[in-house]
Amino acid sequence: MLYHLFQYLESLNFPGAGIFQYITFRSACAIILSLIIATVVGKRVIRLLQRQQIGEEIRDLGLAGQMEKRGTPTMGGIIILLAILVPVLLFARLDNVYTQLMLISTVWLGIIGFADDYIKVFRKHKEGLKGGFKVIGQVGLGLIVGLTLYLSDDVVIRERATVADIGVERSTVDEGFSQDGQLQVLTKDVKSTKTTIPFFKDNELDYSWFTSWAGEYAEDLGWILFVIVTIFIITAVSNGANLTDGLDGLATGTSAIIGATLGILAYVSGNMVYADYLNIMYIPHSGELVVFISAFIGATIGFLWYNSYPAQVFMGDTGSLALGGIIAVFAIIIHKELLIPVLCGIFLMENLSVVMQVSYFKYTKQRYGEGRRVFLMAPLHHHFQKKGIPEPKIVTRFWIVGIILAVVTIVTLKMR
Repeated sequence: MLYHLFQYLESLNFPGAGIFQYITFRSACAIILSLIIATVVGKRVIRLLQRQQIGEEIRDLGLAGQMEKRGTPTMGGIIILLAILVPVLLFARLDNVYTQLMLISTVWLGIIGFADDYIKVFRKHKEGLKGGFKVIGQVGLGLIVGLTLYLSDDVVIRERATVADIGVERSTVDEGFSQDGQLQVLTKDVKSTKTTIPFFKDNELDYSWFTSWAGEYAEDLGWILFVIVTIFIITAVSNGANLTDGLDGLATGTSAIIGATLGILAYVSGNMVYADYLNIMYIPHSGELVVFISAFIGATIGFLWYNSYPAQVFMGDTGSLALGGIIAVFAIIIHKELLIPVLCGIFLMENLSVVMQVSYFKYTKQRYGEGRRVFLMAPLHHHFQKKGIPEPKIVTRFWIVGIILAVVTIVTLKMR
């Protein structure tokens, strides 16, 4: 909102109004405001949750210190959502399609998570919202994101092209003129199913390559494949974040690390100079996402003030589903979704540990008449708890692993 207000003031030659044109300034404002909201407003939200007796019901799993958490306020994800939405609405460009998608994703998954927590806390149903409804919601968001990226004319990538390739078409972007050795080049904006893939030549993969057998329909089928991948990634990452939210500060800190990495990737992808230097795809107008991810980082770090061990509040599904979904949609928008297995390695390990545990237990029970386990307990962080490692140490080590994975993710941009 403020961006559009100051844009109008700048047209009137109002002194200082032009500063809102800078993404870096608005990003700084967004992260500061989100930190203030998460820490100051968050304290009042926690008190409200305590007065309403919205406490976490703890099942006795035999874990050290587990029962001490009984009665800790849950649904604290409301704090994270407020700390993201308010700064973005104030400082981001609301006419930007990428910003609009991120706002929709945040609210959409926030509502699903809130409904799940509401049923658990107020309706006293331990299972919460039925899994089928969660999946429907996640698939629905995947369809919205995938189809918007396919149908919107504002969603393009900018590629190099010679004059001979494009002639004198008006679609050529004027600012693209440059010298590449002795060859004069131009740039053009194109709809594309290309994405970034690590450890491959040029770091690019085109989904339409998998459908090249379809001839003239290859590109359309490539977009269908892209939408399917989008749905899968959103579902997997949001569930992974949900599973990771089992120790104080684990999901929050991990999400902050991932968010900071995505912010770097969004900035270089939305900046023509850095994109050209790193030889990665340039995505026009995606730099605006830095404002959103700044609010995301501020919200998670601010929430960690109360969520670190011993936690004063839990985020609940209201926060965990939204955090995972935001990360997934953000990565998809900047064409970095195939980096998620590396960047979100913590979420992936948590997901796989549950799948392995359940699958192996069912297999051994059917074959030997007795279920056996791969881990002492799943998800993975509970396995280390069962081994007697203190909770703060487990969380800190997971954060360290997350930082290593974040560095590896960034390094892959220059690995060919």
